[in-house]
Amino acid sequence: MFGKKKNVPEIDKEQFELIQNAQRRIKQKKRLYIHFVLFLIGAIFLIAANTVLGIGENVQFFQIDWFVFAIFIWLFFFIYHTFNVFVTNKFMGNAWEQKQLDKLVAEQKIRIEKIKSALKKEAPHIAESDIYNEELALKDKTSQLTIIVAAAENNAIGKDNKLIWHLSDDLKRFKALTNGHHIIMGRKTFESFPKPLPNRTHVVITRQCDYNALIGVIVVNSLEAAIEASKSDSQPFIIGGGEIYKQAMEIADKIELTRVHETFEADAFFPEIDTTIWKETSNTFHEKDKNHEHEFSFLTYSRK
Repeated sequence: MFGKKKNVPEIDKEQFELIQNAQRRIKQKKRLYIHFVLFLIGAIFLIAANTVLGIGENVQFFQIDWFVFAIFIWLFFFIYHTFNVFVTNKFMGNAWEQKQLDKLVAEQKIRIEKIKSALKKEAPHIAESDIYNEELALKDKTSQLTIIVAAAENNAIGKDNKLIWHLSDDLKRFKALTNGHHIIMGRKTFESFPKPLPNRTHVVITRQCDYNALIGVIVVNSLEAAIEASKSDSQPFIIGGGEIYKQAMEIADKIELTRVHETFEADAFFPEIDTTIWKETSNTFHEKDKNHEHEFSFLTYSRK
């Protein structure tokens, strides 16, 4: 039904650039030739206008007949055009550009080597820094750390350690997403539960060294330690509260947000989402109904 596909020779990048350069040079020379022809015709017309038609007789500029002066001016522009095509192009053409680029790259390499040398000298001090080691440990993970939260338009998430609203579909979504995973939380969030949530591993962060939790609950003293305790999980979830969310925003990979489209009085708030860092990848709107007192949307954000 269809004929055989013809074999079209492939042109590599360098050949293509050479062809483009050749085409550009042809256009430059063609324009110069047209300029030359126009110059000759124009010069003849100016001479004829003065000598045959008598236009501008006895008109002079700097004691030169006006048409001769006009021809000299035009000749100057033609010479300038010729200079650009045949001279400037040679010392500011592709070879000149490549030479300048190589020079700049070489300068940047020297600067980079100087910075590397300075860093090597400072490396022992950096390696001893607690902040450096903590950040390194947080980044050294293979799991996808996910924040899950329900927040109002003013970022309110709770008051008196309790939820402000009851949204049936939001609770179902929370259960479906976190089921079978580690859930990381602060002590107050954990204590707000009547009992541990089924089929989830609870990781509780507290500064209390002697904190007694239920059997099966992992107690740690920092977010770093919580992530380390959850490293066997491909997607551990941060579930609150406000201070834990704030710390997790610096290192999380994903945010699962239920945005409640109202404002509320609260004493706990979710951090503002910086859209230069986070990209919205999903948005599902839910209207108010008999099971939901407020309109809300399920939003998903991924780190850019």
